[in-house]
Amino acid sequence: MNNKLTELLKHKPQNLLNIFFTAGYPQLEDTTTLLSALENAKVDLVEIGIPFSDPLADGPTIQESSKIALENGMSIEKLFSQLENHTPIVPVLLMGYLNPVMQYGLEKFCKKCQEVGVDGLIVPDLPMYVYQTEFKEIFEKYNISNIFLVTPQTSEKRIREIDDNSNGFIYAVSSASTTGSKTDFSAAADYLGKLKEMDLKTPILTGFNIKNQQNFQDACKYVNGAIIGSEFIRQITNVDDISQAAASFVSSIK
Repeated sequence: MNNKLTELLKHKPQNLLNIFFTAGYPQLEDTTTLLSALENAKVDLVEIGIPFSDPLADGPTIQESSKIALENGMSIEKLFSQLENHTPIVPVLLMGYLNPVMQYGLEKFCKKCQEVGVDGLIVPDLPMYVYQTEFKEIFEKYNISNIFLVTPQTSEKRIREIDDNSNGFIYAVSSASTTGSKTDFSAAADYLGKLKEMDLKTPILTGFNIKNQQNFQDACKYVNGAIIGSEFIRQITNVDDISQAAASFVSSIK
């Protein structure tokens, strides 16, 4: 597979900064404004959340942004129409849950992703077996990387199976809690150290509880990069200029 994500991972193996935000938040039309601001701030890749009414893995901050985005009128159709008017500079991933994707239509969804420049998908509730038997062929047809998640509870056998079936990066959740929780990031050091010792062939990015430059640098000692979501959303909430807020936050991390 060859897309902007796989090219990035090939040419910049370390210190990757991935910023997550929810499509349609704070305002419905802020999606591409934020995407442009993050690209201008030189983030390495961007993860856009598709708002969903029952986001199992998301903590209160992202749940609230999802709720507001849905109230604003955000939908998969609307997100694709927004992305049609923006040519991505950096790899773009969509993070969403299985139900809305299936309701939209899997092949239609993947085809549209390719058309608007999406390089990868993170579907937290997509089982490995379902991916292998129903999704993999369609993802590959449209050059879409699939990103699996692992947690401290994931067995070594399972991690190696994920490694064998990955064509992007592995998303290492730094704790079993939801996103944006109060857990100290340092608690993840042992877990990330064990992942590093496994010497997997797939790059690893860690997320959940990365809030500042120190967390980011600590994470990058063990894995290839980090994902910041809840803290970024807090930084763009109730501000006068979301582009400036986004740029300032990225500058504080890098």
